[in-house]
Amino acid sequence: MSTTAVPLRPIAKGSLTRLWIGVALVALAAGGLAWAGQQGVEPSPAAFLVQNGHASGVVTTESGLQYKVLEEGTGPSPTTTDIALVGYKGTLLDGTVFDENPQAPMPIDGVVPGFSEGLQKMKKGGKYRLWIPPQLGYGDQAAGPIPAGSVLVFDVTLHDFKSKAELMQLQQQMQQQGIAPQPGH
Repeated sequence: MSTTAVPLRPIAKGSLTRLWIGVALVALAAGGLAWAGQQGVEPSPAAFLVQNGHASGVVTTESGLQYKVLEEGTGPSPTTTDIALVGYKGTLLDGTVFDENPQAPMPIDGVVPGFSEGLQKMKKGGKYRLWIPPQLGYGDQAAGPIPAGSVLVFDVTLHDFKSKAELMQLQQQMQQQGIAPQPGH
């Protein structure tokens, strides 16, 4: 058996260095593209809430609700038996507005748990920002324009609140006045 030798040409001086520099540049470019591609990606709800919990002024409750006092109100806070008059703007993490109302009556016990908890922390005239984790919002269910598993962000102003009993009494008084005969008839 005979072996045929193939002559190898000598490698030019500095070729290996240029090769490794090229490999390094390709790796850096790939890393840069990967980093740039991640900049527009929303973090997961859990990752967002962990990061947001470290922001200045943000309080995280035992349930996982996060809030920030934008303007403190005065007086007592509403309870689950009250109906609140609130102004609010609800958005998703990407800023998409899904609901907004400058003045809406809401039973404290008739809203998603995170919104109820947030309202009970407020005082009349107060303005808060709430970050409601999915488990205190709509969870794994989509709700209209709100995708399943969404963190809900609300800017809320508590204008006033009354107990359900007070409102029933006011309603009865108004009905009695409306039923009473008008003068001159």
